[in-house]
Amino acid sequence: MARKSKVPINMSALLQTTTGTLAHIQTKTNSLTILADIVRQICPDLPADAWHIANCRKDTLIIEVKSPVWGQRLQFERNTICNALTSSTEGNFHKIEIKVNPQGFRQQRHEVTEKTRTDLLQSVPVRSPQSNTVVNEKTAKQFLEIAKNAPKGLKEKLEKLARVAGRK
Repeated sequence: MARKSKVPINMSALLQTTTGTLAHIQTKTNSLTILADIVRQICPDLPADAWHIANCRKDTLIIEVKSPVWGQRLQFERNTICNALTSSTEGNFHKIEIKVNPQGFRQQRHEVTEKTRTDLLQSVPVRSPQSNTVVNEKTAKQFLEIAKNAPKGLKEKLEKLARVAGRK
């Protein structure tokens, strides 16, 4: 069995080869980036987080959107996008498939929600039980003052609220 050469391989030479999985991945990544730029130029009003290029198969470009509203917006521009794709890719892509996938965007939303929740929890001041009783007593007094000039039914309800606020 022959020994393998242990001479390091130049990465740029490896990436520039036109055969192999790595070259195929690089080519597909570059083409997806170009296709995303085309869609972005045609529909500049679409938010960046509302859509992304999911894949490309044979002659079809697959765009995922997070809601049907954005999918409908892309449907309006379908012909324009198809014409631009055909001219820029020399006819390799001439169909668009738009898929609504809210699940694909859910993780991003969850991270934002969790971050916001932790920020809110850190910013809420801790109250002592004594400060709550002062606020409740003030509230009870305000209810009683309003009840003085209120009609009979409303007066009874306001006095009841004042009693409940005064107990806590």
